[in-house]
Amino acid sequence: MMFTIPEDIEFIVPRDLKETLELMSKLSDVKVLAGGTDLVIDLKTGRFKPKHVIYIGGLRELKYICDINGALHIGALTTIQEILDSKIIAEKTPLLRATAEKFAYWQVRNIATIGGNLCNASPAADTAPPLLVYDAVIKAESVRGSRLIPIREFFKGPRQTALKRDELVTEIIVPYKSLENSGYSYLKAGRRRGYDISLVAVACAVRVERGIISDVRIALNSVAPIPVRAVSVEKVLIDKKPSIEIIEESSRLVVHDISPISDVRAPSDYRQYMAKLLTREALLVALKKIGVM
Repeated sequence: MMFTIPEDIEFIVPRDLKETLELMSKLSDVKVLAGGTDLVIDLKTGRFKPKHVIYIGGLRELKYICDINGALHIGALTTIQEILDSKIIAEKTPLLRATAEKFAYWQVRNIATIGGNLCNASPAADTAPPLLVYDAVIKAESVRGSRLIPIREFFKGPRQTALKRDELVTEIIVPYKSLENSGYSYLKAGRRRGYDISLVAVACAVRVERGIISDVRIALNSVAPIPVRAVSVEKVLIDKKPSIEIIEESSRLVVHDISPISDVRAPSDYRQYMAKLLTREALLVALKKIGVM
């Protein structure tokens, strides 16, 4: 079966961000196209039938990575491959780099953007778990100005975000200071060595001070309508001495933070089992990296 993009869709290529925001404020029924790894498929299959598509892939002003006052500022059009290749990402936010390493294949990483991955709002969004762990903030802009949206408030449901109709994600802000000297891990279960859409993925960071867990953050995708933090697990681990027993006990509590469904890729009970297993393993790997376990 072949799919083609309908000819009645108006395809617009703005010159800069200012023109993009003006178009979004004036036009109704618009979709924004960046890398297109998700949207092009949705247009071909008819999932979306907008009147207008605004292509922003050429806006170089939204492609950057810089360090400002203890936070990385990543332009929304930065590709996943650029994140993987970035020395500053590897140094300051290694968990994000570890995620990029398991993001699809080279061809996809070179066109998929971090902003597009978030705005697609898939429950399986690969970049969401590490950004939840870092307590990232999403910058959204419109002709009315800009606002900052904590990533925990950004996802509203499958394919639904907190963005208003005329808003565009322009930047992702990733604070890293509070997680310096932490152990981290990213584990992903997929059908093809982890490069497929995740069945379950877990991102984890653990900080141990004076033999006690002072900070722990765990986030998962593909186990709920939106990517989630495992707050039930985190609460048990805080202020505890790391041990196999406490990790076993806490990781089982992840079931209170998730609500997996059955679909063509995996049944819900398998996802629930894998969420517990990967949470346990992610904690052990993170702790091992700082020489605790």
